[in-house]
Amino acid sequence: MDILKTLQSLNACHGPSGDEAEVASLLEKLAMPFVDECRRDTMGNLIAHKKGAGSRVLFAAHMDSIGFIATYIEKEGFVRFCKVGGLHAPDLIATPVRFKNGVRGVICLNEGVEPKEMTLEDLYIDIGAHDEEEARAMVGIGDTAVYDTPTFGAGDRLVSPYMDNRISCIVLLMAMEQFQKSENDLYFVFTVQEELGLRGAKTAAYAIDPDYGIAVDVTVSADELGSKHSGSSRLGGGAAIKVMDSSIICHPEMVSKLSALAGERGIDVQMDVIRSGGTDAGSIYTTKMGVLTGGISIPCRYVHTPQEMVDRGDVEACARLVCAFAEASL
Repeated sequence: MDILKTLQSLNACHGPSGDEAEVASLLEKLAMPFVDECRRDTMGNLIAHKKGAGSRVLFAAHMDSIGFIATYIEKEGFVRFCKVGGLHAPDLIATPVRFKNGVRGVICLNEGVEPKEMTLEDLYIDIGAHDEEEARAMVGIGDTAVYDTPTFGAGDRLVSPYMDNRISCIVLLMAMEQFQKSENDLYFVFTVQEELGLRGAKTAAYAIDPDYGIAVDVTVSADELGSKHSGSSRLGGGAAIKVMDSSIICHPEMVSKLSALAGERGIDVQMDVIRSGGTDAGSIYTTKMGVLTGGISIPCRYVHTPQEMVDRGDVEACARLVCAFAEASL
């Protein structure tokens, strides 16, 4: 699979939390050759099922992204917005964005506001309208927008908006491609509304009632300049086996199992401990009577900014580890 081309295709879709259908349609097309069936539930989760008589295993990667929602249009034609998921004002100035209908704009800061003092309320989107009437013909209240920034390679690194979490969707697709044979009953679930509180994974896990669950997501990389080491992993260190985040302390059996599989298959791994932030694992873990849950994470720099960075080798290692667990005797 061409990772960059697939990322570009996924990012060309409109898929902020709550409106993931375009992303789901593309993922269904990409996944269908490798599974027995695909379906969508009421929430919009895409469930790709590879049937087996053994243990039920759920792999979850959220397909939604953070974004913007229009809340007010100024008389000058500028669009005010609020956040869909975790946006941080300092990351956004001069960032190009794209609305679902194709209207493009750029995020700007109110004149006279010092950058160090700004909040999201001090920002607006300039869509090139001359006045309110023209702007309303282009964008409506409640319309959503996403980052409209490029995807490219930088040496062994990949740079793109929405690595969180489209890159993990690609990891699941890569694992499906690599998959050989297993007795396990496998569910590859592309979840919705993770950025708003792990919502899609909660209903999907309840319906599937898995014996094992693994959330595949990005994790903050601790190797940026000036890092306060809020995470434990680094780019190029391999697949990060989740130990703890603010949503879960992973079951020791899962940490041990993933570590052992990595050793058996010669997969580079590292441990993933972060001080804040959660994944779909938090919802899966507490489903019904509880699920043996772990996580496989891709270290990522500049999370939730318009341009995030991962290491190609880490992505490949994560796909191999997902495949190893899918094929394992459980």
